[in-house]
Amino acid sequence: MDDFHILAFETSSTLCSVALLSREDGRLRLSEAQHEGRNEHAERILPLAEGLLAKAGLAPAGLSAIAFGQGPGGFTGLRVACGVAQGLAVALGVPVLPVDSLCAVAVQDAEADEAGIHVVLQDARMNEVYAAVYQCTGDAWVTQQAPALLAQADVAQWAAAESAVWAMQAGRQWVVHGDALNVFPGLADALAALGGVCVARAGIPARAQAATVARLAAQAWLRGERLDAAQATPAYVRDKVAYTTLERAQGLGGNPAADAVRLSLHDMTLTDLDEVAAIERQVQAFPWTRQNFVDGLAAGYRGWVVRRLGAMLGFALVMDAPDMAHLLVIGVRPDAQRQGVGAHLLQACIAHCRQGRLPALTLEVRPSNAKAIAFYQRHRFQQVGLRRGYYPAAHGAREDAWLMTFTLQESPA
Repeated sequence: MDDFHILAFETSSTLCSVALLSREDGRLRLSEAQHEGRNEHAERILPLAEGLLAKAGLAPAGLSAIAFGQGPGGFTGLRVACGVAQGLAVALGVPVLPVDSLCAVAVQDAEADEAGIHVVLQDARMNEVYAAVYQCTGDAWVTQQAPALLAQADVAQWAAAESAVWAMQAGRQWVVHGDALNVFPGLADALAALGGVCVARAGIPARAQAATVARLAAQAWLRGERLDAAQATPAYVRDKVAYTTLERAQGLGGNPAADAVRLSLHDMTLTDLDEVAAIERQVQAFPWTRQNFVDGLAAGYRGWVVRRLGAMLGFALVMDAPDMAHLLVIGVRPDAQRQGVGAHLLQACIAHCRQGRLPALTLEVRPSNAKAIAFYQRHRFQQVGLRRGYYPAAHGAREDAWLMTFTLQESPA
């Protein structure tokens, strides 16, 4: 029942690699083919795949799923792997399994799935770095911070702000991987001074490989995760690659997406949900599960996350009704509260209402949560009702809920 054949592609760097991972009668068999060369991925990737299938004696129709390194990485390379995976999956009627390329770098670099916090810093060019954080439990790799783009000059500041959380989660030092440690002089020393253990192997590029993508995809497959090919997308991370001529004339330079010191608002996606669920567990006695958030996004609910220096600080999720939007859940990391994160999220919800011509934003809150009530009142929410026994409470009891509403007609446009 658990047998499978997964074909994996990874082209986020100059390395084009393809792997075939099969499990038959409980036995795993892995083969991989690679080609090194910039701008040659499109012409090399399918012949490499055909060779692996022929060697294994497996027809394409025998594949269970197609996996691909989702990125971040080179713009053209990411499109090649995603496009080929998507095309094959549609033709064969099988699902796709997107894999975080930075997580693959951590898995390759870690020694025997070394438990703890693993930070990946990959050179993104333009004096910028792709940064992500994962926790290895020994059995699984969990995303603690989804890939983000940082200015190289901000990396040490970001690590200084977040390392206390990493140490608390892991109960030990955190490990740093990635080619940025070799590319940027002094970065490894700065991180080591903060408590990081830097793994920089001279002469061995830290690049994701299809064999690792296949292994991570197999874990997702065994967990029952599937994605329709139509939903396959690369993880570009870099949203805007340059300032306009006018912006440069005003003294701006580099990539605006790397201006990570300020709060930045992003649409909530599936790749955010490990971090969202982690914050939810920190702030709620009866938290939503990760699957609750998956189901909400699948149902069409709108969500947002706020980040600073790449780290997620808070999130919100709303459901639209014909006459209002319902703020289902909102959470701000404890160490980021009273820094404008909640207000940023509320403004996103209100702007969503305006755009959809919805006259009100409503929510429920526990009467015992005095801080939350004061926060909503400061933002012009008013109590309009009471819902008896709405919330679960300790020892099997129930707690009422205040129904609070923000009416848009009363607010400035």
